[in-house]
Amino acid sequence: MSSFYRRSKFLRRSRIVWGSFGLWRPRLVFWSGALAIGLISVAFAELADLAQKVFESITTSGRWSFLLPIVITPAGFVLSAWLAIKLFPNSQGSGIPQAIAARHLNQDSDRANLLSLRLAFGKILLTVLGLCSGASIGREGPTVQVGASIMLTVARFGGMAQARGLILAGSAAGIAAAFNTPLAGIVFAIEEMSRTYESRANGLVLTAVILAGLAALGLSGSYSYFGSTAIAPTKLSDWLLVLVCGVGGGTIGAAFSGLALYMGIRVRRWAYPQPLLRMLVLAGCCGLAVAVIGIISNGTTFGTGYQQARGAIEGHALPPLFFAQKLLASFLSMISGIPGGIFAPSLAVGAGFGSTVGQLMGTSIALAAILGMASYFAGVVQAPMTAFVIILEMTGDHQAVIPIMAVSMIGFVTSRMLSPEPLYHGLSRVFIAAAIRTHRAAEKTN
Repeated sequence: MSSFYRRSKFLRRSRIVWGSFGLWRPRLVFWSGALAIGLISVAFAELADLAQKVFESITTSGRWSFLLPIVITPAGFVLSAWLAIKLFPNSQGSGIPQAIAARHLNQDSDRANLLSLRLAFGKILLTVLGLCSGASIGREGPTVQVGASIMLTVARFGGMAQARGLILAGSAAGIAAAFNTPLAGIVFAIEEMSRTYESRANGLVLTAVILAGLAALGLSGSYSYFGSTAIAPTKLSDWLLVLVCGVGGGTIGAAFSGLALYMGIRVRRWAYPQPLLRMLVLAGCCGLAVAVIGIISNGTTFGTGYQQARGAIEGHALPPLFFAQKLLASFLSMISGIPGGIFAPSLAVGAGFGSTVGQLMGTSIALAAILGMASYFAGVVQAPMTAFVIILEMTGDHQAVIPIMAVSMIGFVTSRMLSPEPLYHGLSRVFIAAAIRTHRAAEKTN
């Protein structure tokens, strides 16, 4: 009887625990947040594509319409920079540095300054505005800040204490839903966001990626970002391409990230006496330069560069100087202070570089473009596993697994030798330092 009584008592307690609202509320809120990331990512992608089509239609609708970017692009840059400063502070740039910084901050108020639903709305709005203006930016980095913002809000609403783990999960879900690359989302969270493996957060990351991916698939269906290819090295020159693209892409990626970090410091010092006025002047000048580059390149450098990258992967050679023009347009868009990411433009730069190398060496343009994307991307973000997995998932080129892995590692090693500090982590220090200064000022006041 005593054994039967104890077993009955245990079952009653289990039903009470598993049926309690307090137990299921955080789970339901978390699942809802992950699904929301997937849905919002799809909507963001549609808006971004529509914005690029609007800009293209305006600038190609008449005989002299190709000159309209000289007016539209600087004006759009200035408006976007003004809105970012006045209404949505800390929405500037990619958004990945903000998510990284938020994971290192301990105060909820500091995290809220970098990740919130208000900032998520502003990030989407201003990124779309930038694409409407012809900026060389992408939506994938901003989706990371949006996803992390949603998950941090979930933590507050659901009474969950794992803020760092939830930021990680939201960031991974954002990447996974933006590119339809679930494995890349997980690897990105481990390698780039946290720079370490956190066993306590792996369940959150995996669950968020699955739910966000399911929501995105429900709306968009199953697709590969750049379609499906099946290209593999077949001769010695193809394998030599791995070395050339690896070293070259890593070198160019290091130059981009190193110069971006250096210019970021210089711009902040220059703008300090009159931050609003000077940042608006900088945005206008950068917008004008981006417009001029776009006109010279016949419009190929405007926007994300997705069409150009996909064309190269399909074997269509890009103009030899496209990668340099796209790199400069992306760099100017980045330092201008407008919200927008560098993921998609970096892939376009890498594809353009690979296309040029492939033409010079007389090898497969498609293979060279894929290898150029992997090496340049690994060189910029210094995350070789993320570069390898994301390129593999976006192209579906499983026949070139070893070359893509090798070129990613060569690009990473080359970049690390030339520019020791990773781009996103270097940029995140700006937001961490700002939070520290705010606390010190508050302490002095008190």
